Amino acid sequence: MSTSERPSVRRSSVRTGVVWDAVTARIEPGASVVDIGGGTGGFAVRLAQQGHPVTVVDPSPDALAALGRRADEAGVADLVTGVQGDLTDLGAHVGPGSADVVLCHGVLEVVPDPGAALGTIAGVLREGGLLSLLVAQRHAAVVARAMAGHFQQALALLDDPDYRVGAGGRGRRYTADEVIALLADAGFAVEATQAVRVFADLVPGSLLDLEPGATAALVDLERAVAGRSEYLPLATQVHLLATR
Repeated sequence: MSTSERPSVRRSSVRTGVVWDAVTARIEPGASVVDIGGGTGGFAVRLAQQGHPVTVVDPSPDALAALGRRADEAGVADLVTGVQGDLTDLGAHVGPGSADVVLCHGVLEVVPDPGAALGTIAGVLREGGLLSLLVAQRHAAVVARAMAGHFQQALALLDDPDYRVGAGGRGRRYTADEVIALLADAGFAVEATQAVRVFADLVPGSLLDLEPGATAALVDLERAVAGRSEYLPLATQVHLLATR
Protein backbone atom coordinates (compact mmCIF):
# COMPACT_ATOMS: atom_id res chain seq x y z
CA MET A 1 0.00 0.00 0.00
CA SER A 2 1.49 3.37 -0.97
CA THR A 3 1.59 6.31 1.44
CA SER A 4 -1.23 8.06 -0.39
CA GLU A 5 -3.43 5.00 0.09
CA ARG A 6 -2.93 4.57 3.83
CA PRO A 7 -6.17 4.87 5.82
CA SER A 8 -4.76 7.57 8.12
CA VAL A 9 -3.70 9.65 5.12
CA ARG A 10 -7.10 9.26 3.49
CA ARG A 11 -8.92 10.36 6.64
CA SER A 12 -6.57 13.33 6.99
CA SER A 13 -7.33 14.45 3.46
CA VAL A 14 -11.04 14.45 4.27
CA ARG A 15 -10.56 16.50 7.44
CA THR A 16 -8.10 19.06 6.06
CA GLY A 17 -8.82 19.26 2.34
CA VAL A 18 -11.23 22.21 2.51
CA VAL A 19 -8.86 24.23 4.71
CA TRP A 20 -5.84 23.40 2.57
CA ASP A 21 -7.63 24.49 -0.60
CA ALA A 22 -8.68 27.81 0.91
CA VAL A 23 -5.26 28.63 2.36
CA THR A 24 -3.16 27.71 -0.66
CA ALA A 25 -5.47 29.63 -2.98
CA ARG A 26 -4.59 32.82 -1.08
CA ILE A 27 -0.87 32.47 -0.38
CA GLU A 28 1.45 34.32 -2.70
CA PRO A 29 4.71 32.65 -3.87
CA GLY A 30 7.45 32.70 -1.24
CA ALA A 31 5.19 34.10 1.49
CA SER A 32 6.54 33.67 5.02
CA VAL A 33 4.25 31.54 7.18
CA VAL A 34 3.93 31.15 10.94
CA ASP A 35 2.06 28.03 12.05
CA ILE A 36 0.96 28.32 15.68
CA GLY A 37 0.49 24.91 17.27
CA GLY A 38 1.59 23.31 14.01
CA GLY A 39 2.89 20.22 15.79
CA THR A 40 4.46 17.63 13.54
CA GLY A 41 4.04 19.74 10.41
CA GLY A 42 0.96 18.46 8.64
CA PHE A 43 0.53 21.86 6.99
CA ALA A 44 4.01 23.29 7.43
CA VAL A 45 5.93 20.69 5.45
CA ARG A 46 3.46 20.76 2.57
CA LEU A 47 3.69 24.55 2.42
CA ALA A 48 7.48 24.36 2.51
CA GLN A 49 7.34 21.97 -0.43
CA GLN A 50 5.62 24.79 -2.30
CA GLY A 51 8.54 27.10 -1.52
CA HIS A 52 7.24 28.93 1.57
CA PRO A 53 9.50 29.47 4.59
CA VAL A 54 7.53 28.25 7.61
CA THR A 55 8.08 28.76 11.33
CA VAL A 56 6.20 26.30 13.52
CA VAL A 57 5.61 27.45 17.11
CA ASP A 58 4.53 24.58 19.32
CA PRO A 59 4.90 23.78 23.04
CA SER A 60 5.71 20.09 22.51
CA PRO A 61 9.38 19.13 22.04
CA ASP A 62 8.32 15.70 20.81
CA ALA A 63 6.11 17.20 18.13
CA LEU A 64 8.90 19.54 17.05
CA ALA A 65 11.34 16.63 16.84
CA ALA A 66 8.87 14.80 14.58
CA LEU A 67 8.50 17.99 12.55
CA GLY A 68 12.25 18.11 12.00
CA ARG A 69 12.36 14.52 10.81
CA ARG A 70 9.38 15.06 8.53
CA ALA A 71 10.87 18.19 6.99
CA ASP A 72 14.21 16.43 6.47
CA GLU A 73 12.57 13.44 4.79
CA ALA A 74 10.65 15.81 2.50
CA GLY A 75 13.83 17.68 1.58
CA VAL A 76 12.64 21.02 2.99
CA ALA A 77 14.55 21.20 6.26
CA ASP A 78 16.06 24.52 5.15
CA LEU A 79 12.59 26.07 4.89
CA VAL A 80 11.05 24.76 8.14
CA THR A 81 11.97 26.16 11.55
CA GLY A 82 10.58 24.66 14.74
CA VAL A 83 10.36 26.83 17.86
CA GLN A 84 9.19 25.66 21.28
CA GLY A 85 6.58 28.10 22.55
CA ASP A 86 2.95 29.09 22.27
CA LEU A 87 0.72 32.10 21.67
CA THR A 88 1.65 33.70 24.97
CA ASP A 89 5.29 34.19 23.91
CA LEU A 90 4.79 34.38 20.15
CA GLY A 91 6.30 37.85 19.98
CA ALA A 92 9.57 36.53 21.40
CA HIS A 93 9.97 34.19 18.43
CA VAL A 94 8.42 36.14 15.56
CA GLY A 95 9.23 39.77 14.84
CA PRO A 96 6.50 42.44 14.71
CA GLY A 97 4.89 42.66 11.28
CA SER A 98 7.19 39.98 9.86
CA ALA A 99 4.72 37.26 8.87
CA ASP A 100 2.78 37.24 5.60
CA VAL A 101 0.52 34.42 6.79
CA VAL A 102 -0.37 33.03 10.21
CA LEU A 103 -2.06 29.67 10.67
CA CYS A 104 -3.92 29.25 13.95
CA HIS A 105 -5.69 25.92 13.70
CA GLY A 106 -7.24 24.34 16.79
CA VAL A 107 -5.50 26.71 19.21
CA LEU A 108 -7.99 29.46 20.05
CA GLU A 109 -10.09 26.90 21.93
CA VAL A 110 -7.50 26.47 24.69
CA VAL A 111 -5.95 29.91 25.20
CA PRO A 112 -6.88 31.76 28.40
CA ASP A 113 -7.86 34.97 26.59
CA PRO A 114 -8.94 34.55 22.94
CA GLY A 115 -9.14 38.31 22.33
CA ALA A 116 -5.60 38.88 23.59
CA ALA A 117 -4.37 35.91 21.54
CA LEU A 118 -5.79 37.40 18.35
CA GLY A 119 -4.20 40.72 19.27
CA THR A 120 -0.84 38.98 19.56
CA ILE A 121 -1.32 37.39 16.15
CA ALA A 122 -2.21 40.78 14.66
CA GLY A 123 1.08 42.11 16.01
CA VAL A 124 3.24 39.64 14.08
CA LEU A 125 1.31 39.92 10.80
CA ARG A 126 2.33 42.51 8.25
CA GLU A 127 -0.26 45.04 7.15
CA GLY A 128 -2.62 43.19 4.83
CA GLY A 129 -1.33 39.81 6.04
CA LEU A 130 -3.56 36.75 6.12
CA LEU A 131 -4.82 34.82 9.15
CA SER A 132 -6.18 31.31 8.71
CA LEU A 133 -8.22 30.55 11.81
CA LEU A 134 -9.78 27.14 12.45
CA VAL A 135 -11.93 26.62 15.54
CA ALA A 136 -14.21 23.93 16.94
CA GLN A 137 -17.87 24.81 16.40
CA ARG A 138 -20.34 24.79 19.29
CA HIS A 139 -23.54 23.71 17.51
CA ALA A 140 -21.94 20.50 16.26
CA ALA A 141 -20.46 19.87 19.70
CA VAL A 142 -23.95 20.04 21.23
CA VAL A 143 -25.23 17.46 18.77
CA ALA A 144 -22.22 15.18 19.26
CA ARG A 145 -22.59 15.15 23.03
CA ALA A 146 -26.33 14.55 22.84
CA MET A 147 -25.81 11.62 20.47
CA ALA A 148 -23.27 10.17 22.90
CA GLY A 149 -25.79 10.39 25.74
CA HIS A 150 -24.06 13.32 27.50
CA PHE A 151 -27.24 15.37 27.74
CA GLN A 152 -26.16 17.63 30.58
CA GLN A 153 -23.00 18.61 28.72
CA ALA A 154 -25.04 19.25 25.58
CA LEU A 155 -27.41 21.47 27.52
CA ALA A 156 -24.55 23.37 29.15
CA LEU A 157 -22.88 23.94 25.78
CA LEU A 158 -26.06 25.10 24.12
CA ASP A 159 -25.99 28.78 25.07
CA ASP A 160 -22.88 29.25 27.21
CA PRO A 161 -19.84 30.44 25.21
CA ASP A 162 -17.64 30.04 28.28
CA TYR A 163 -18.53 26.41 28.98
CA ARG A 164 -15.39 24.26 28.62
CA VAL A 165 -15.09 20.71 27.36
CA GLY A 166 -12.34 18.13 26.92
CA ALA A 167 -9.44 17.17 29.17
CA GLY A 168 -9.27 19.42 32.20
CA GLY A 169 -12.19 21.48 30.91
CA ARG A 170 -9.88 23.66 28.82
CA GLY A 171 -11.63 23.60 25.47
CA ARG A 172 -14.02 26.32 24.28
CA ARG A 173 -16.41 25.86 21.39
CA TYR A 174 -17.46 28.77 19.21
CA THR A 175 -20.20 29.82 16.86
CA ALA A 176 -19.16 31.53 13.64
CA ASP A 177 -20.70 34.81 14.81
CA GLU A 178 -18.68 34.73 18.04
CA VAL A 179 -15.40 34.24 16.19
CA ILE A 180 -16.23 36.95 13.66
CA ALA A 181 -16.88 39.37 16.54
CA LEU A 182 -13.58 38.44 18.21
CA LEU A 183 -11.71 39.01 14.95
CA ALA A 184 -13.35 42.38 14.43
CA ASP A 185 -12.40 43.47 17.95
CA ALA A 186 -8.78 42.52 17.20
CA GLY A 187 -8.74 44.63 14.03
CA PHE A 188 -9.25 41.87 11.45
CA ALA A 189 -11.54 41.95 8.44
CA VAL A 190 -13.10 38.55 7.74
CA GLU A 191 -12.93 37.66 4.05
CA ALA A 192 -14.29 34.11 4.05
CA THR A 193 -16.08 31.74 6.42
CA GLN A 194 -16.57 28.08 5.61
CA ALA A 195 -17.82 24.87 7.13
CA VAL A 196 -15.26 22.13 7.76
CA ARG A 197 -15.99 18.47 8.48
CA VAL A 198 -19.74 18.62 7.94
CA PHE A 199 -19.93 14.91 7.14
CA ALA A 200 -16.39 13.64 7.76
CA ASP A 201 -16.93 12.84 11.45
CA LEU A 202 -20.22 11.07 10.76
CA VAL A 203 -18.92 8.65 8.13
CA PRO A 204 -17.44 5.39 9.53
CA GLY A 205 -13.73 5.12 8.91
CA SER A 206 -14.23 1.54 7.75
CA LEU A 207 -16.24 2.81 4.79
CA LEU A 208 -13.38 5.03 3.66
CA ASP A 209 -10.89 2.22 4.17
CA LEU A 210 -12.84 -0.41 2.25
CA GLU A 211 -15.02 1.33 -0.33
CA PRO A 212 -13.08 2.27 -3.49
CA GLY A 213 -13.43 5.95 -4.33
CA ALA A 214 -15.26 6.80 -1.10
CA THR A 215 -12.60 9.20 0.17
CA ALA A 216 -12.47 11.23 -3.04
CA ALA A 217 -16.26 11.40 -3.16
CA LEU A 218 -16.46 12.54 0.47
CA VAL A 219 -13.81 15.22 -0.12
CA ASP A 220 -15.82 16.46 -3.10
CA LEU A 221 -18.95 16.59 -0.95
CA GLU A 222 -17.16 18.50 1.82
CA ARG A 223 -15.91 21.00 -0.75
CA ALA A 224 -19.41 21.37 -2.19
CA VAL A 225 -21.01 22.31 1.15
CA ALA A 226 -18.11 24.28 2.67
CA GLY A 227 -19.39 27.62 1.43
CA ARG A 228 -23.09 27.01 2.01
CA SER A 229 -24.28 28.89 5.07
CA GLU A 230 -27.07 26.41 5.83
CA TYR A 231 -24.45 23.72 6.57
CA LEU A 232 -22.29 25.87 8.84
CA PRO A 233 -24.14 24.92 12.06
CA LEU A 234 -23.56 21.24 11.25
CA ALA A 235 -19.80 21.56 10.81
CA THR A 236 -17.40 20.23 13.41
CA GLN A 237 -15.14 23.20 12.69
CA VAL A 238 -15.42 26.69 11.27
CA HIS A 239 -12.62 28.05 9.09
CA LEU A 240 -12.16 31.78 8.64
CA LEU A 241 -9.75 33.75 6.49
CA ALA A 242 -9.13 37.28 7.74
CA THR A 243 -6.77 40.10 6.91
CA ARG A 244 -5.18 42.62 9.20
